[in-house]
Amino acid sequence: MATLRDHRTALAATAALLPVLIALAAPLLAPADPAAGHLADRLLDPGTPGHPLGTDGQGRDLLSRLLWAARPSLTAGLLPVAVAALAGALLGSTAALAGRATEQALLRTLDVLYAFPGVLLAIAVATLLTPGLGATVLALSVVLTPAVARVAFTETRRIRTAEYLEAATVSGATRTSLVLRQVLPVVAPVVLVYATSLVGLAVVYAAGLSFLGLGVPPPTPEWGAMLDELRPALFTHPWLAATPALVVLAVSVAFNTLGETLRGRLGAGPEATR
Repeated sequence: MATLRDHRTALAATAALLPVLIALAAPLLAPADPAAGHLADRLLDPGTPGHPLGTDGQGRDLLSRLLWAARPSLTAGLLPVAVAALAGALLGSTAALAGRATEQALLRTLDVLYAFPGVLLAIAVATLLTPGLGATVLALSVVLTPAVARVAFTETRRIRTAEYLEAATVSGATRTSLVLRQVLPVVAPVVLVYATSLVGLAVVYAAGLSFLGLGVPPPTPEWGAMLDELRPALFTHPWLAATPALVVLAVSVAFNTLGETLRGRLGAGPEATR
């Protein structure tokens, strides 16, 4: 069973790492300039010579745009999760070790944010900012941090009566020292496993913001923006219109599978339900 779990983990990690490698190698893999288009070649079907996946409404090579779009799309998925993991771990651990007043103040603030549906909160934050990758990262960081903080808080509550923490407290360790040296090394694996499951969700949310015009603006290729650009061709060229959505789905499933595999292997962290 251990060998089977190892194979599953390796396969899931490979599937999640592949899009990242493709994004890094986009300049080498893209067969054409993602911004160059010819109206005479608009909406060519997949399999057309020189355009393996066809072209969009402006005659731009769809494969090249998908490859280049991996960079902002994955950045918008990975960076907010990293920010949320760091901020959530610090907030959750601090709340669990602080006095009751501080604990309740932090938790109630996070609960207010967590009470809003993730999509609506992301849209609300993004509308207050200038559309772009920075706005997407900030909006998704706000959405994901409360969930991570809850995980960190629960795990810290579980260990805060441990003997080594009591010994450190008696020896005069400050709360900051407790969080950084004693708590975070124990909480970090749980947070990282949970955060891995959030990457797929963040990629979907980022694509949604771009689809609504609140994320990465054109002409920069981004999966959600490409889906919006190809929307008018949904009924006439459904395969072209669906391709960016299928890519988002595949990447989301890859990271969700990795998160579930790690969670089952380490026995840590709840499911990503945000």
